[in-house]
Amino acid sequence: MSTAIGKIHVKDQLADFTQDRRILVLSLMALVIGAVSAGLAYILVHLIALITNLAFHGRFSSADGTPTLQGWGYWVILIPALGGLIIGLMARYGSEKIRGHGIPEALEAILIGRSRMDLKVAILKPISSAISIGTGGPFGAEGPIIMTGGAFGSLFAQLFSLSSAERKTLLVAGAAGGMAAIFASPVAAVILAVELLLFEWRPRSLIPVAIAASVASILRVPLLGTGPIFPVNPHPALAANVLVICGLVGIIGGLGAVLVTTMVYGFEDLFQKLPFHWMWWPALGGLVVGIGGLLDPRVLGVGYGTIHSLLRGDLLGMTLLSLLLVKAIVWSCALGSGTSGGVLAPLLIMGGTLGAIEARWIPLADPGLWAMVSMAALMGGAMRSPLTAMIFTVELTHDLNALPALLIGCVAAYAVTVLIMRRSILTEKIARRGHHLVSEYSVDPFVLVRVGDIMDTDLASIPTSMTVAELSSQIAQGNETLTRHQALPIIDQANHLVGMITRGDLVRALGRDASGAASVVEAGSTQLITAYPDELVNEALAKMLRNNVGRLPVVNRQNPTQLIGYLGRATILNARLQRIEEEEVRESGWLRSYVSQ
Repeated sequence: MSTAIGKIHVKDQLADFTQDRRILVLSLMALVIGAVSAGLAYILVHLIALITNLAFHGRFSSADGTPTLQGWGYWVILIPALGGLIIGLMARYGSEKIRGHGIPEALEAILIGRSRMDLKVAILKPISSAISIGTGGPFGAEGPIIMTGGAFGSLFAQLFSLSSAERKTLLVAGAAGGMAAIFASPVAAVILAVELLLFEWRPRSLIPVAIAASVASILRVPLLGTGPIFPVNPHPALAANVLVICGLVGIIGGLGAVLVTTMVYGFEDLFQKLPFHWMWWPALGGLVVGIGGLLDPRVLGVGYGTIHSLLRGDLLGMTLLSLLLVKAIVWSCALGSGTSGGVLAPLLIMGGTLGAIEARWIPLADPGLWAMVSMAALMGGAMRSPLTAMIFTVELTHDLNALPALLIGCVAAYAVTVLIMRRSILTEKIARRGHHLVSEYSVDPFVLVRVGDIMDTDLASIPTSMTVAELSSQIAQGNETLTRHQALPIIDQANHLVGMITRGDLVRALGRDASGAASVVEAGSTQLITAYPDELVNEALAKMLRNNVGRLPVVNRQNPTQLIGYLGRATILNARLQRIEEEEVRESGWLRSYVSQ
């Protein structure tokens, strides 16, 4: 098939997506990474249970166990503090990268670490997280497994000759595989990868990540059991008035997301002012967790049982207010102290509690629905990932009829946080480390436009017989034809392109011989880097950058000596200017035109 660019007909060989056979290689690697990620999730879950049983029940067992005050009394406040002390020592003498909730650290590795992560992190992160959660830390396992799975994906990628972008794909594949195995949520894991980690939507990255998440989800069944984790009785089709209230619940959830994000970094700022080393901060944060556990034991540990009770509508009354306040304080303080743990499960608990409290004043539907909508809204708003929160909640509950309600609530919360907060709970930590992250995905205009669409066809060329002196004289006299561009094509008697000469070439030639007797061919360059009218501007720009040149002659692909255009940096920037105008220039609408008449 051929297409016309201006008056030039060229063969169209472009496609919607980059056709890269490396997808097959990365997909095979993703199979291995997905399987190992499921195994890592299994180890992490049982390690958390083992430490919980040792710390609170005094037994060596990896069976499910929850933190309890029974037999401990006031001494229970020392258990999270001891866990925090161990984590501080591990971070100080092991790796500081185990601090925090995992996702920002994965983002940092992708953004500035060329997707390379250390073996030390892959080992210490799950251990430190298991200690933190097992000793009562109010965290979830998702952040640590994302970091651990991502670390394995990166380490596996480093065994082979891969580009930084390919390592990123495998790092994210490991992260998505770990999340899919922990929560039986492969679709949400892939969407999380797209919204937070990949920074692109390309088959080369999406397909391997989806394969890893699928494999991990399949292997989860024999390792950890089937989903959903929090099954509920499906809701009937929701009426319009219920969906309207979902928007209000989402707005409140967005405001809640702003508040908890502010609390986390407020506590982090307070810890920064302490007069002793950060190694001791997790122990102090653990002490606050222990005190919170005395006030309300439900704030200790991952709290999956609490989440399930909220979704079933079992928790009601003023005890919800206590749970919400204490959980928010101990989680914000512990996370701000730099300990190791995740954010998803705490956000679900706080959001679900907020929704259950609101249900007291909502006469429609049941408390479980409002808890579900609110927990998804708080998560989607705080993490700026509304699609992940929506699909994640559906996969956790298998309540498909709630999907419209979740969509409205999550998008409403997302709108609130985008308008109020500059950064999410995840990207704020990246910013505090001196890096800027933009989460808006858009297509580069340089991959939408061909060279033939923007090249300058009003060409000025010079003959091979012209001397340096003659050209210099004409430029000095202000010949507009010759001064429009920084470089001039050199054409022979047969009208064939033989070279280019730049202003710099002229200066150097006159420096060697002030008489300017040399020809322009001798002063210029005959080893030309050229562009073609049918190639993308992005490809031409890459040629300019690789060869350190500021302009390219555009030639016929079938006849490279036929000059048909000129591509300079200013011409390329016009393509970018057009996109800026599309974003910012507001044109008069038909209503305004009608009124003005």
